[in-house]
Amino acid sequence: MQFKQIVGQDAIKQRLITSVKENRVSHAQLFLGPGGSGSLPLAVAYAQYLSCENKLETDSCGECSSCRKYQKLMHPDLHFSYPFFAKHKDDTAISFIEQWRDAFIANPYLSLDTWRGYLDAENKQANINIAECHQIIKKLSFKPFESPYKILILWLPEYLDKEGNALLKIIEEPQPNTLFLLVAQNQDQILNTILSRTQLIKIPPLGFDEIKEYLIEHHNQTGDAATEIAYLSNGSLTEALTMLQYDNKGYHVQFVQWLRLCFANKGLEVMSFVDQAAKMGRENQKNFLRYGVNFLRECCLLLSGAGSLVHLPAHELETAQKMTNVMIVEEAQAIVAELEKAHYHVERNGNPKILFLDVSLQIIKILSFKTIRAERTQYIPN
Repeated sequence: MQFKQIVGQDAIKQRLITSVKENRVSHAQLFLGPGGSGSLPLAVAYAQYLSCENKLETDSCGECSSCRKYQKLMHPDLHFSYPFFAKHKDDTAISFIEQWRDAFIANPYLSLDTWRGYLDAENKQANINIAECHQIIKKLSFKPFESPYKILILWLPEYLDKEGNALLKIIEEPQPNTLFLLVAQNQDQILNTILSRTQLIKIPPLGFDEIKEYLIEHHNQTGDAATEIAYLSNGSLTEALTMLQYDNKGYHVQFVQWLRLCFANKGLEVMSFVDQAAKMGRENQKNFLRYGVNFLRECCLLLSGAGSLVHLPAHELETAQKMTNVMIVEEAQAIVAELEKAHYHVERNGNPKILFLDVSLQIIKILSFKTIRAERTQYIPN
């Protein structure tokens, strides 16, 4: 993996390259960023740059023996640890290394859900067990074979339970030229004993324009399609790539039509919509609800007088401006809460017909029966 293959994050790339040039490479670093920000590919590209035999000014060469091995994730001084679904208590990450290589090479921006699809996960919980901790200690007790550094990339250390304390000594006092690169998404879920021993590198979400340009250049998306996907992804390339697999066209028209039916309290047509939504498929349902949340949040900005912060395509902005004439901020916020609740339950395989019917009824109460405005009126003093 080379830095040039990673979307955006130019400031982080420069920081990592500078640390190598100035010989300020910390032996334990934590790449902390939200899912889809590129934390994992950045760690791999950094490791490849450290091991490259012919470093360029801004990247690894991609052609030397070390780089060729890194591109296949088969370098003898590169090791990975990650959550897995153990069938036996003695299972370690090496038992799943072939699946790991396939998953990362197919999509370096992989999520735990994507990784689960490469394994026979059944209903098991992912974790990094004590056997894996002992295996890490054993692997890192040897000197580097070929490169200046022996590097371990530990993906999602949040899945280290108390067993992770077994790694404290080797993290704090590693063998010479041994590096730990931890890649995490949630700082609060990492053992404090491990967190305190690492140098933190914060990875921000990707920008809207970065995702949009990537989708146009590398996935042949039209400007409008790329705009909608980038808008829905909330800075996560993982989410954007997932949406490419599904029919994400027409969310705006469909969502606004749903609100209009609820506003007019057209019972039979609302039920027809519920039937259609129940057949959309789980991923499309999640994307549809996510679109609704984002669209209404933009409406809230308009209603609050912060129109300069609104980021909507022209035709959607026109619709949003019209909606501000019939909706108040509290109503939009209440609908957002219902959509988020429905999204949560769709993710957990709730019955979609019941979920969309319930949300429809709640929107009818808010928009048609004006329950939010009625509640406000009760608290306004005479």
